[in-house]
Amino acid sequence: MSDKSDLQAPAWRNVLLRVVLSAGAGVLIFLSNPPRTLWWLAPIGIAVLGAVIYGRRARAGFGYTLCAGIGYFVPLLAWTGEFVGVVAWLPLSLAEAALLGLAGAGIAAVSVLPAWPVWAAFVWVTGEYLRSLFPFGGFPWGRLAFSQPDGIYLPLAAVAGTPLIALAVAMTGFGLATLVRQLLVDRQPRRLVAPVLAVALPVVAAFGALPLVGTDPNDGQATVAVIQGNVPRAGLDFNSQRRAVLDNHVARTEQLARDIRAGRAKQPDLVIWPENASDIDPYRNSDAWSRIEDAAHAIDAPIAIGTVLVGDDGLPRNTVLLWDPQRGPVDQYTKRKLQPFGETMPWRSFFRIFTSAVDRAGQFVPGDKPVVFRMGNARVGLATCYEVAFDDVVRESVEGSNILAVPTNNATFGYTEMTYQQLAMDRVRAVEHGRTVAVAATSGVSAFIRPDGSVTQSTGLFTPAALVERVPLRSTTTLSDQLGPVPEWLMAAAGLVAIGIAIMVRRRGRAGN
Repeated sequence: MSDKSDLQAPAWRNVLLRVVLSAGAGVLIFLSNPPRTLWWLAPIGIAVLGAVIYGRRARAGFGYTLCAGIGYFVPLLAWTGEFVGVVAWLPLSLAEAALLGLAGAGIAAVSVLPAWPVWAAFVWVTGEYLRSLFPFGGFPWGRLAFSQPDGIYLPLAAVAGTPLIALAVAMTGFGLATLVRQLLVDRQPRRLVAPVLAVALPVVAAFGALPLVGTDPNDGQATVAVIQGNVPRAGLDFNSQRRAVLDNHVARTEQLARDIRAGRAKQPDLVIWPENASDIDPYRNSDAWSRIEDAAHAIDAPIAIGTVLVGDDGLPRNTVLLWDPQRGPVDQYTKRKLQPFGETMPWRSFFRIFTSAVDRAGQFVPGDKPVVFRMGNARVGLATCYEVAFDDVVRESVEGSNILAVPTNNATFGYTEMTYQQLAMDRVRAVEHGRTVAVAATSGVSAFIRPDGSVTQSTGLFTPAALVERVPLRSTTTLSDQLGPVPEWLMAAAGLVAIGIAIMVRRRGRAGN
């Protein structure tokens, strides 16, 4: 009996070691995300995970990658529970980790194929595509591309968007795992060519894509002002101070107008206010209307104003109004992708069993179409806050535009890393679509991002500020925009085909034995 236990002990220790390594791989990928600039940790984390699941059964691949997902998503998504508690944070993190685990099962399966790092990278993209669709209408937070705004792979966004960056990072990581294995374990230097290519080709492709990243003002220039009025306090209950938030943004706009008259700032051609800058419906509240009108007259420029309009059904819409200083509101855009556990509460009645905090989340109604605001010579595409995480929403928003505005409100999530994670997405979108991105946040971080993804100005958190900059307007359609979602579909299909072939290979191997 003791002999049997002695034989089992090393096996369990090996399993425990692989669990720890897998979770550590997830932590490395997490650490590659902003606000840190450790982008190179992402392929290393992928390499560690690849080394653990290489040659294992799909069930083991699922389990170990689930552990990696927990190590990744639990810290990455901690902001989701900042004000509604663990009832949002932990279930969502576990759901995302489980979906990543499914990809891990596929990666373990394809590890029997020749050139497996390539097929494993395709399977990784398949997993990211799945997470962009499910749960809750998709939750693409945590894509590898969003860890890379400071990395060498960023130019690939101009070629085929976030999926190509993910493919490159994953292929580098899995290639690195194979390279190390060949050198240290198998010791077969003749078989180094394939893993070396898997590591090197994505890097070469990224540098080759640099000429596709344009920053020239091929559709003119505009002076843009971004207003960050700040909020009375962080958290969901900032809404109880709605008038104070509106007054803050009016006051900061009027201060900018005084600075312009004094020669301390340039006159803007257009102004961007954040999401929820006026949570008081100006159509229903004459005082709010008057305050916004005062700000527009003072700055003497059209303002894109984040507000909340109440429909005839009594339910709110997260809206951006285009406010002309002479004519008042002349156009509007309603946010199409609503944030779960904030603007909406998935499975509200179910989660209410565990906590009443779920009722602090909203009951917003989504919009159904993109809108481009004409503000002087600028044609402003709009992606409100959470929408910037979704490839299709941003792709539709930039069509017909020459600049992208991202009004956002991250005050709900306090001092968490959420605002920096979202800013990373903004930077990737700038390169993907070849647009200047103006980010206006109620409490920070507001920023100007050039079409090459670099940040030229930014604010701090929970402080009033105004940024003014002369920015390039660009109407160029990038290769990524021309190709649309097709590259991701092809990559996902390649991943599924590889899994199917791997299953057949494994079955034939078992039949041969």
